[in-house]
Amino acid sequence: MALEFVETKFRGDKVTIFLKPSYPYFASTLPFAFKAGHLECIDITGRRDMSSLQDYFLEITGARTVFIGEECVGGCSDVAELDESGKLEGMLQSIGAL
Repeated sequence: MALEFVETKFRGDKVTIFLKPSYPYFASTLPFAFKAGHLECIDITGRRDMSSLQDYFLEITGARTVFIGEECVGGCSDVAELDESGKLEGMLQSIGAL
């Protein structure tokens, strides 16, 4: 069930961030103005399949949170690293999210 839920969120022109309460600020710290409908934040806290979701994210990204387009990126630190290197903006532009 977790895999099916995640797969429904893959879309080539959208960023999906799976969050827990300790990271609600994350999306607001991204220094980009996303086009309407191109950023989705999903709070997974309280879901019965939260552990399964996190295990799946860990398996495919080495972290537990972020998808950019159809590419699995990883967690907050991975996204921050992409931003610092200048690669994040290009990724977001290439999928039409900015």
